[in-house]
Amino acid sequence: MKSNLVRLFLLVCSLGLMLPALRAEDLGAVKARMNQRLGDIDRLKASGAVGENLRGFLEVRDGGGSAASVVASENADRETVYAAIAKQTGSSPEAVGRARARQIAGGSAAGVWLQHEDGSWHKK
Repeated sequence: MKSNLVRLFLLVCSLGLMLPALRAEDLGAVKARMNQRLGDIDRLKASGAVGENLRGFLEVRDGGGSAASVVASENADRETVYAAIAKQTGSSPEAVGRARARQIAGGSAAGVWLQHEDGSWHKK
């Protein structure tokens, strides 16, 4: 009985030590997926099929088709990244996303669709 409790305690402690490493690995995998999609996202932005909204996420603007699956995958990964940054900084994922939206807008190429604070869209 006592040895089972000791084993359980050691297991819980070792899992607690492994969680930061797992989170780092997960974020590394997220970053890799995001990098793999970057070319597709740039093409979709250049074609006008997607734009960057004011919350730091992609939005399908024209058509859909294959854009919808790329947008959904990218936004899921962005959500993970924003949550991790919020946890590190004591902020909220929403605030991180809005700040990222401003960064993205500033660095976007001419012709990319961006969303204004009032929700309307414009081309940069």
